[in-house]
Formats: sequence, C-alpha cells, structure tokens
Amino acid sequence: MNDTDRIRAFVAFKIPKEVSVHIRGIQAALSAGGVAMRWTPAENVHLTLKFLSDIQRMDVERVFEVMESAVRETLPIRLTAKGIGVFPGVRRPRVLWIGLKGDTAPLIDLQHRLDEGLAALGFAREPRAFKAHLTVGRARGPIDPRRLVTLMETAGAAESPPFRSDKLILFQSDLFPSGPVYTELKEAALREQAA
Repeated sequence: MNDTDRIRAFVAFKIPKEVSVHIRGIQAALSAGGVAMRWTPAENVHLTLKFLSDIQRMDVERVFEVMESAVRETLPIRLTAKGIGVFPGVRRPRVLWIGLKGDTAPLIDLQHRLDEGLAALGFAREPRAFKAHLTVGRARGPIDPRRLVTLMETAGAAESPPFRSDKLILFQSDLFPSGPVYTELKEAALREQAA
C-alpha cells in the first residue's frame, strides 16, 4: 500500500461567511492587543466533530455510512459564536478558540453518535468530552496571562450572527507549505423538520 491509498480526513460542519467575518474581527482585536498567535485563516475554520487523521481511501464509504446514520434523527442545528477560551488554560495557552451557544445539546449528542459509530470501524474514541468550539489560533510563544484574560473578556463579548448547520461533511485535508487545503468528499444532510 502506498501513500496515495491514504488521505488525511476530518468530519465537520462548514462555517458561513458572516461567521468568518466575525472570526477575523476577533483575531484582529487580539493581534492588536499583542497576543502572539499563528492564526487559522477564518475561511479555514470549521466546526470539527471528529478528526480522523490518516485513513485509507477505501474507508471513505464506510465513514460516510456512519455519518448518514448519525445524522438521521438530528434536525438542523442553530448556533451562535460567542466567547473566547484557551486550551489547556490561561497560564500556558496553546490553542485559542471561540465558543458556541444555541443548540449545543443536540450537537453533543450528534458528536457522540458519530464517535461511537466510528469506534465500531476501529477509530479511537475521543478521550475527552466534546466541547463545541471553533479553533482560531495557536500560540507562537509565551503569552502574558493577565493581558490575555483582559483581551478575551473584551473581544469575547462580541457575538456572531446566528447560523444553521445542516450538512455534515467529510473533508480531505492536504498540507502544503502555504497552508492546508480542504476538499469536500461526502455530505450527510441532517433531517429536515416534518411539514
């Protein structure tokens, strides 16, 4: 088996343009405040439910079947991006994220069904409880915790326009020196409300 038989993949919802604009505003405010981050281009931010790492191309259909099964009873999810946090914590932040509010309970249920279905195919279960968030930056070095907390409180008060997530997508991720390129491979539509 050679490298062309494997792809780097993840399962996520796309983020609409108006939310990308909101993300760019948050990133600009934090940059202006002196937070040294390697920012994720706003158009590359997704609501990731499962990172699969490298998978065999022949597994794409099986992953898609799990996605379709997971979304079968889930209505479109309505969310708003608001609030800022960091992993693992403010003393040594490595990842900066924007939080989500709204239909987070059905989103968590969907992620759990997806995780369980993929575990049956041999993918490792997520070791931590799922927290709905959008990763927007990674630390480039030490960051003053007090300054970070102040900026997070100020910039985190902003709220994106509400948005609707109704298509779960399997993405292929190709890494290049200029940054990753994401290709949509498969799309599983959430169930529309009965008329």
